[in-house]
Amino acid sequence: MPERSLLVVLFDGVQSLDVTGPVEVFTGARRAVHDPAAYPLRTASLTGAPVRTTSGLQLVPDVSLADAPRAHTLVVPGGDGTRNPDPALVEWLRAHGPYAERLVSVCTGALLLGAAGLLDGRRATTHWAACELLARAHPSVTVEPDPIFVRDGNVLTSAGVTAGIDLALALVEEDHGREAALTVARHLVVFLRRPGNQAQFSAQLSAQTAHRAPLREVQRWIAEHPGDDLSVAALAARAALSPRHFARAFRAETGVTPGRYAERIRLEHARRLLEETADGVEAVSRAAGYGTPEAMRRAFVRTLGSPPTEYRRRFRAPAGR
Repeated sequence: MPERSLLVVLFDGVQSLDVTGPVEVFTGARRAVHDPAAYPLRTASLTGAPVRTTSGLQLVPDVSLADAPRAHTLVVPGGDGTRNPDPALVEWLRAHGPYAERLVSVCTGALLLGAAGLLDGRRATTHWAACELLARAHPSVTVEPDPIFVRDGNVLTSAGVTAGIDLALALVEEDHGREAALTVARHLVVFLRRPGNQAQFSAQLSAQTAHRAPLREVQRWIAEHPGDDLSVAALAARAALSPRHFARAFRAETGVTPGRYAERIRLEHARRLLEETADGVEAVSRAAGYGTPEAMRRAFVRTLGSPPTEYRRRFRAPAGR
């Protein structure tokens, strides 16, 4: 098989962005590494016939699955068609999935991998709304609802929709180095690693954006200064409100208390530093506003179930080549 060749599986009810997002990343990587032969890509449906996406778009595959060449990376997108899949598609995945060097699912494509037995005994993730379904249907799968993507050996599963772009960028970085992946990310105007890499929703996205400008400014300031004084009194002064009025207004407009919001931001910042830098735990704890490594350790164990050192071991980004 050609080096790092790609095969994207198509079916009726596929989510179009699950297909086009990763495809645009890998296609962009060809330009970034100045190699038009990088990531040779084919798409295939069961019979080779066009498929209709969940949004109504029609996609025309290159070949049928029966005629598809064996690929280095097999990409299985998600969509409504994963809920009651064609048994023939599941059987094809069961027979051919184990031979891929990398087996990748996007969003609810994990349901297809699960139905084919390809996630048995593995860790996996999927769209947050389908995590319970995946866990219930396949008890032997350890479903992790928080990560943007999970790698277990050569099987990689990603979270909802645009997380397929995150995963594809990570694979480009693994294959060709950080600069190539960063070039692609800049072209697509996306994060190379979105803030809070392992959370499907960053702290800023999981809370609502405040309506009033002073409160929005406070949200922005917290995100940019996690190591500063984030007490209610200090934040209220920045918004020119009394502490009591500020706390009430902030919660009403964002859905969380100022303290909880600040806690999420600090955790997110610490996670990003652990993932992307070689800074020691003590330095990270100071930069993220925890003050002491022990305070940060307690926050990590309470929220993520593992101490910072273990988190770094599991999720530290690979060095660019």
